[in-house]
Amino acid sequence: MSAGTYTPRPGAAPLSRMIAAQAALETRMLLRNGEQLLLTVVIPTLLLVLFSAVDIVDTGSGEPVDFLTPGILALAVMSTAFTGQAIATGFERRYGVLKRLGASPLPRWALMAAKTLAVLVTEVLQVVLLTVIAFALGWSPEGGPLAVLLLLVLGTAAFSGLGLLMAGTLKAEATLAAANLVFLLLLVGGGVVVPLDRFPDAAQSVLGLLPISALSEGLRDVLQHGATMPWGSLGILAVWAVLGLGAAARFFRWE
Repeated sequence: MSAGTYTPRPGAAPLSRMIAAQAALETRMLLRNGEQLLLTVVIPTLLLVLFSAVDIVDTGSGEPVDFLTPGILALAVMSTAFTGQAIATGFERRYGVLKRLGASPLPRWALMAAKTLAVLVTEVLQVVLLTVIAFALGWSPEGGPLAVLLLLVLGTAAFSGLGLLMAGTLKAEATLAAANLVFLLLLVGGGVVVPLDRFPDAAQSVLGLLPISALSEGLRDVLQHGATMPWGSLGILAVWAVLGLGAAARFFRWE
């Protein structure tokens, strides 16, 4: 046995291992939080089952589940990437968790990357669950997976940027109230369960520019109508992603 076998080697773990460990922790925290589970799993599932089984909203020709499923998938992305992340990050900032993590060997950008990975893992679980339920309700999707993947990734980036911007600039209590209020407003006016053509023409032009509307309508174009690549929706989401992430990087306060 050589003399240096047990020589201490102080220093930080490899960056990839730190990000993976932090992402696993963030995912467990998301899935253990009752309010987060309500927003990310229970509410989208109940809305999908209820509005598919009961003729409450006129969704046009075809089966209601074919119209509703893309909107509910968009809602699931928003609930995790925006609402859940904004609330969790806001309270972490208030209690000094972010400040302490910012002083650790984990770089601040790597912490945000870990949070993003946790959001993506949660979204994968949401999409799998909602897809299984939709198929059980008789869903018949069209289109290809590449367009769906691009929409979900850009939608996640857009909502993550907006959620981090809110969490990094408002007080935790204000973030809690504002994030839930925005969630409810966009649920009603974002084309999730109520078609945008049910609104006045002037309102449609404004609502159609919202990220939730772009995501839900883009997914609907692909999964319900078989569009190859909804460039308009992708463009709107890309603009929101750039603006949201750029503003979050510029104005986010760690304390």
